[in-house]
Amino acid sequence: MTSQSESELTNRGSMWELDQNLDQPMDEEAGRLKNMYREKKFSSALLLRLAFQSLGVVFGDLGTSPLYVFYNIFPHGIGEGEDEDVIGALSLIIYTLTLIPLLKYVFVVLRANDNGQGGTFALYSLLCRHAKINTIPNQHRTDEELTTYSRQTYEENSVAAKIKRWIESHAYKRNILLILVLIGTCTAIGDGILTPAISVLSASGGIKVQNQNMSTDIVVLVAVVILIGLFSMQHYGTDKVGWLFAPIVLLWFILIGSVGVINIHKYDSSVLKAYNPIYIYRFFQRRRNSDIWTSLGGIMLSITGTEALFADLCHFPVLAIQIAFTLIVFPCLLLAYTGQAAYIISNKTHVADAFYRSIPDAIYWPAFVIATAAAIVASQATISATYSIIKQALALGCFPRVKIVHTSKKFLGQIYIPDINWILLVLCIAVTAGFKNQSQIGNAYGTAVVIVMLVTTFLMVPIMLLVWKSHWILVVTFIVLSLMVEVPYFVACILKIDQGGWVPLVVATAFFVIMYVWHFCTVKRYEFEMHSKVSMAWILGLGPSLGLVRVPGIGFVYTELASGVPHIFSHFITNLPAIHSVVVFVCVKYLPVYTVPTEERFLVRRIGPKNFHMFRCVARYGYKDLHKRDEDFERMLFDCVLFFVRLESMMEGYSDSDEFSVPEQAPGSGRAAFLGERACATMCSNGELSFSSQDSIVPTAQSPLPPRGLRLQLQCSASASAVGQASGGDTVGDELEFLNRCKDAGVVHILGNTIVRARRDSGVVKKLAVDYMYAFMRRVCRENSVIFNVPHESLLNVGQIYYI
Repeated sequence: MTSQSESELTNRGSMWELDQNLDQPMDEEAGRLKNMYREKKFSSALLLRLAFQSLGVVFGDLGTSPLYVFYNIFPHGIGEGEDEDVIGALSLIIYTLTLIPLLKYVFVVLRANDNGQGGTFALYSLLCRHAKINTIPNQHRTDEELTTYSRQTYEENSVAAKIKRWIESHAYKRNILLILVLIGTCTAIGDGILTPAISVLSASGGIKVQNQNMSTDIVVLVAVVILIGLFSMQHYGTDKVGWLFAPIVLLWFILIGSVGVINIHKYDSSVLKAYNPIYIYRFFQRRRNSDIWTSLGGIMLSITGTEALFADLCHFPVLAIQIAFTLIVFPCLLLAYTGQAAYIISNKTHVADAFYRSIPDAIYWPAFVIATAAAIVASQATISATYSIIKQALALGCFPRVKIVHTSKKFLGQIYIPDINWILLVLCIAVTAGFKNQSQIGNAYGTAVVIVMLVTTFLMVPIMLLVWKSHWILVVTFIVLSLMVEVPYFVACILKIDQGGWVPLVVATAFFVIMYVWHFCTVKRYEFEMHSKVSMAWILGLGPSLGLVRVPGIGFVYTELASGVPHIFSHFITNLPAIHSVVVFVCVKYLPVYTVPTEERFLVRRIGPKNFHMFRCVARYGYKDLHKRDEDFERMLFDCVLFFVRLESMMEGYSDSDEFSVPEQAPGSGRAAFLGERACATMCSNGELSFSSQDSIVPTAQSPLPPRGLRLQLQCSASASAVGQASGGDTVGDELEFLNRCKDAGVVHILGNTIVRARRDSGVVKKLAVDYMYAFMRRVCRENSVIFNVPHESLLNVGQIYYI
């Protein structure tokens, strides 16, 4: 054995020893990072405080339902001898609240959150991680190694594996799932219009109870003024007044619960027999067929706000939500409805405004103020949820790029979308002033809510099978119990389409068309770019100069491709005589996770040999991540490239990695250490070293690796440069100096201004969608240069037409 090979073995053996010594702290660090993004253990005192705070965010919508439920159950009044009908309706309310909000949502659906994020898109992102159903195929195996990218593994012959293969087998199944998600999302946006309308109008109706001669138009005017004020204040955010929400809602629940107890004691305690479910059967026996469906539509309103309970989950732990609902919300709602039923039995002519009339005169006006404040809080929660839905849809490529304003420096999740805000305001005023009564708005509201609930039920089936690996008997039980309640309510709401139920359908259809057209064209454009990307053989044939004059400077070429050279680059270099000395292809992509940790955000790889000076940087975001944190996007991109060059020289010859995950924090910033497997390098696959399996053409000789892969602990400080120079010699230092000179010479951001057109042989519908609708949305939406804060003086747009 030669001395050189002996030295090589000695070095390799020392690396194995280093790996074994670092295994334990590395595993501990990886576990710590993973636990940062999982549900934490909370003390009892902290849980109670979070449960209290959740009242103002999660339960406002559900808590204001007693304002309008009984009026919508009996819109034509109650005749003599119909006391048992009131008890039967109350019994239906009690058991609907028990089955849907309590059992289905609080104890089952809330567990399907995506690291604390709820809503339809959160369920979809969970499914995208456990099955290949994402319609934009820009995923890479390194994405699955993210700290927040949790997923399950399946045995080959398990039920979950078979379901997974069945879903992935055909594109139409993935499209059906996407359509289902979009339907739920668009209907939830309609909920953001109807909740403020019915809540504020119902609360404003209290001013008419004390003055029966007052015109309904006055009540509507007051509601419209409150709505205008509410939407006009959105750009200030809720950071400064958010602390008031929880006390207001808690005071509201105490009020309705106390009034309910007083009414039960004062009017008719016999209503307590409604807790016997036999009265549900008697209710259906006594009521006429048409009256049954009318009453069911009203009873449905008692659980409105339940879907917002899941969508507004935010960062509250599930246990805190469960404590708040079971100890405060659920008992107070039952007392409120029971007390109203007792009052209505004794005052049948007051069913239209039973809530306000049942309040003792001594506390009437304080109760009116609290009711109005609670309605505003409920409306605010729904409006904020709508902004969050639009943000998630935008991140997943299902909505045009709109301006997003971050209203809080402390809470990054608080956002405001001006365009959506004014659309919601106009539609809210139109609904309130157009219908002028709770009955028709209630019909519309019920239709929106029940559709979202049905979508959630259907999405929970693959969640339970793939994510939870539940037994099929449990899945069937969940489906049967949910549909047994929701399908009759859905039929009841559909029968009221001509009485206001058409509103959420029209709104949802409009948003669905926008979302589907945008997503369809986005997918087709991506597929076109994938099929027409430039081959590496063509790039290599041009030589290091790319057949052009390489002028000093750095060119950032923005593309949607996470691999390969985009076609627009060939269009650029064939029409211009020069290109920058350093070219960096920048891809910004969203993953089906709620966030990507900042230290794992960027992936950098080299394209071609070193003397080509071409790199790729992939910036990864979750659907809740905010671009406001990337105010100096250009600096971060350059720092990532510099850091990659150092890492490349230090790891060359020791690793078979083909990508490096670069921390967002710049080298020399003082961070103590980066752990190779997560923050600096992704060690994976077995094969030859190739800095990109698709881009590079210079593999290095394969060398045996330790069983668990080489792991390095790197100091991110000024010494990193010295280590890199020691590993790579003067070549690395020369390249770093060359990159810095190019940056000083100037940076240009090259964006593709692509125009998408339908092919000539396309159908009329496709031409209408692509050539007119999508083209119009592209013109009015925000440019990428604005989103990434690209200076206008260093921006270069390259135009090209794509025929899809």
